[in-house]
Amino acid sequence: MTRKDETSENGPILRDISDQEAAALCAQLREELVRDVSQTGGHLASNLGAVELTVAIHRVFDTSRDRLVFDVGHQCYLHKMLTGRREQMPTLRQYGGIAGFPKPNESVHDAFIAGHASNSVAVALGMARARTALEEDYKVLALIGDGALTGGLAYEGLSNAGQCGQQLLVILNDNGMSITRNVGGVAQLLARQRLKPKYLRFKQNYRRVMHAFWLGRQIYKVTHEIKKALKQSLLPCSMFEDMGFTYLGPVDGHDVAQLTKTLRYASTLNEPVALHVRTVKGKGFAPAEANPDAFHGVSPFDPATGKANKSGGENFSAVFGRTLVRLARTDRRVCAITAAMVSGTGLVPFSKAFPKRFFDVGIAEGCAVSMAAGMAKQGAVPVFAVYSTFLQRSYDMLLHDVAIDDLHVVFAVDRAGLVGDDGETHHGVFDVAYLDTIPGMKVYAPANFSELDRMLEQAVCRDSGPVAVRYPRGGQGGYQEDSGEENAVILRTGKDITLAGYGMEINDLLSAADQLAQQGIQAEVLKWNVITPLDCTLAVESVKKTGALLVAEECAGQGSVGQRALAALEEAGVPARTALVNCGAGYVPHGAVSLLKRDLGLDGAGVFRQAMEVLGRDQ
Repeated sequence: MTRKDETSENGPILRDISDQEAAALCAQLREELVRDVSQTGGHLASNLGAVELTVAIHRVFDTSRDRLVFDVGHQCYLHKMLTGRREQMPTLRQYGGIAGFPKPNESVHDAFIAGHASNSVAVALGMARARTALEEDYKVLALIGDGALTGGLAYEGLSNAGQCGQQLLVILNDNGMSITRNVGGVAQLLARQRLKPKYLRFKQNYRRVMHAFWLGRQIYKVTHEIKKALKQSLLPCSMFEDMGFTYLGPVDGHDVAQLTKTLRYASTLNEPVALHVRTVKGKGFAPAEANPDAFHGVSPFDPATGKANKSGGENFSAVFGRTLVRLARTDRRVCAITAAMVSGTGLVPFSKAFPKRFFDVGIAEGCAVSMAAGMAKQGAVPVFAVYSTFLQRSYDMLLHDVAIDDLHVVFAVDRAGLVGDDGETHHGVFDVAYLDTIPGMKVYAPANFSELDRMLEQAVCRDSGPVAVRYPRGGQGGYQEDSGEENAVILRTGKDITLAGYGMEINDLLSAADQLAQQGIQAEVLKWNVITPLDCTLAVESVKKTGALLVAEECAGQGSVGQRALAALEEAGVPARTALVNCGAGYVPHGAVSLLKRDLGLDGAGVFRQAMEVLGRDQ
């Protein structure tokens, strides 16, 4: 049995609740949201700001058939709560639980997966065009935040969608990034008048009557042009109307009754519509309203105070930021670039120490790489700090703008490897392969904080051409020595099998070597410090002695370091028993990194089991 405040697989049932019941539901959902996310962690502030908007959408549209496309998807928690997953919220982002982003294989109500920004309008346009081509009947909505409008793909989508001539509703969730110019009292008054039910009904009736005969259509055309000119001079967001949208708003994003009325009107328009909604990020939870950036993505916290349950401690991002500040103090050419991830990449100290050498391009990674290329061409030393999963969006710029001229751009590739609770869209498991295809690229793989400090200094101050330093999310492991400046080193000698890897996986290789030693097996542990270009000289010599090789790494199987190592053995004519332990050919789901590594066989116990299999030994 479906509850009154939820949506069934067969359609919406919020349609029948009153405005008062909707307001009460919003208050209840907001309270539950804070309670649940305080236990699981996740994206809180963006969801708090979208409570009334989400409820209003579900009062008007049937998301089991109508297609609601989220941009990024950070604000989808309320949507999940209203589509049969309210009882599952305590499992949010947990291993085996519901995902923190829309997932079509989780619910028919999730129209499209959404983990990267600025693509929602283009995806929604594709759905609208498919609807027309297949002669089907449903509504299509794109919900895009003002932050996503910093990405160029959003404007490509808007430019095409505005000219499509079909039903397509783009909802602009404006929570403070200033997607429009400030407007005065007259504009605000006119906007409110234009959204009143009587005016909307009059507009619908006027259009229907005037289109019924030829003279009426001509009169309507003239009056429409006059009205359009007045709106461009008095109202905000004429840009959207210039693109071909009918613009509605701005609407108070926390007035569920007004939002519902406006959405009902918008649903009757058989044309591209842009609805501008103003919201407050973190609405209804004082700590999140006061500091929305800090509550964008949170770990478990005390819902009464907003304070984290435990401190995160030192992490790779903070070490990177601190090292870059040190390097910038001695070299005025050093600049830092981020794509809307100032805090996440550890660049807050740099932005404060060197504001004239710090650049945030917004959610526009391609722009960041091209800009970095231009800076490098003119003598600066740009360092682009970016999550591995987001650097994927800049592949063409890496090839075309940076590598062809062998420009010295440094890429600080954060969140490399498995990242945990955000899942498929955020795991940094593909950069090992795609960075290796960039001519002239050099890629460092530090295993701890001291190596990150040294390798970043090498990349910024002594290397030339494109250079990347890739490091994981979170803190370091037990291995905290600096292995030196060689491309590859032997950390532990042995005669029975070679265990090889890089980065934080070294901790698991050393653990496996300890377990093998308990079985009387001597494992040689090889660590690569540089994985592109890959120097396999030491690996080949080691395998000549041991006769067996196991390479473990947190990356996709295709294009892995292990594949390159096997090719080197084949080229050298060295026979060996081998095994590659990695993330395989598919996508890795969400969950704690320790659990994911266990399932992939990448923890110490898993590497030990694989090594025993390679050696043909019973466990």
